[in-house]
Amino acid sequence: MSKTDQPDSNSDSTSWKEYPFLLLKGFLMGSADIVPGVSGGTMALIVGIYTRLINAIKSFDTHFFKHLFTFKLKKAFEGVDWRFMGVLLAGMFAAVLFFTKVVPLQIYMFTDPELIFGLFFGLIVGSIVILTKAIENFGWIHGLMILIGAVIGFWVVTLVPADTPDSPLYVFLSGSVAICAMILPGISGSYILLILRKYDYILSQIGSLGTVDTTTALLALLPFVVGAICGLMLFSRLLSWLLKRYEAKTLAVLIGFLIGSLYVIWPYQNRTYKEIVSKKTVVEYMSPKAVELRNNPPSEKRPEFHRLGEVINPDATFNKLKKIELLTIKKKLIKSDPFVPYATVKGANTAHFWDGVIGVFIGLLMVLGLDYVRAKG
Repeated sequence: MSKTDQPDSNSDSTSWKEYPFLLLKGFLMGSADIVPGVSGGTMALIVGIYTRLINAIKSFDTHFFKHLFTFKLKKAFEGVDWRFMGVLLAGMFAAVLFFTKVVPLQIYMFTDPELIFGLFFGLIVGSIVILTKAIENFGWIHGLMILIGAVIGFWVVTLVPADTPDSPLYVFLSGSVAICAMILPGISGSYILLILRKYDYILSQIGSLGTVDTTTALLALLPFVVGAICGLMLFSRLLSWLLKRYEAKTLAVLIGFLIGSLYVIWPYQNRTYKEIVSKKTVVEYMSPKAVELRNNPPSEKRPEFHRLGEVINPDATFNKLKKIELLTIKKKLIKSDPFVPYATVKGANTAHFWDGVIGVFIGLLMVLGLDYVRAKG
């Protein structure tokens, strides 16, 4: 029996004793999906709940929604493993909040790119090792599938432009594709968002929840959520069919995809950003915010920051009568050129060379360590 071919426990009720462990497993899955490295599907495979997850998602079918919308709640929840999914989703949601509020990755990707992308790179390489081990009786056909996947992966990441629109339709499509990747054992949903250049956008919107921009953030996230629901309902059935009939070949293609697109996550890159004025307001010249920005200018190595613009009435006699523009600046990645320190460039070409090395090592250690713990029972 392979790692993804465990008994279906969807019909079993989830006991209270399972809740803490499922919550932790959900947190690990959520962490995996929000970090563009190992996928939530791979994490589910590692902690031994992959088949149950797919079956639980599939159980939310047309019969469930029919009973739900006709308020036959008892019948609606009779045929679904809702306790399992509920606790798992709670853990995943906790991970999302943690990595947007407590440890804001969308900011660290700009301030410490070598360390963060090095961590991502290590997680992906570790995932490749785990998935390769999951293929039983590895043969030439699997090697061919990996090669095909690598070519497709390289083609996809070079096809997608660095600058993509923030339109509701594109965000909807991004959500549909990313959520499909979430349940694939190999491709991270956030990794897909990174390829589609929507990772920092989505995390920034999530990070804005609970602030004065909550309404704007919710409206921006709505197409993503709708797309995710649609993609999940449709793709879980296709994935279940593929894994039942062509599990090893499907995993081989996914491994190839990861290999072919690894250079997008390579920690050493010359990144070019475009500054966009997303908001412009007029404040008093001597307002606390304006004084703070003049005395302590914020770091511009962030996805979003404030900057003072032009003085509206520079001829005013006193400063307290003057007004000044307060600009909200958003940085958008428009170009990324990978390089190899000491090989394709002279020297390290970065002051944080060892941060990248440490990040790769930690990422590898994390995912391989989790696989070792799972294997030991």
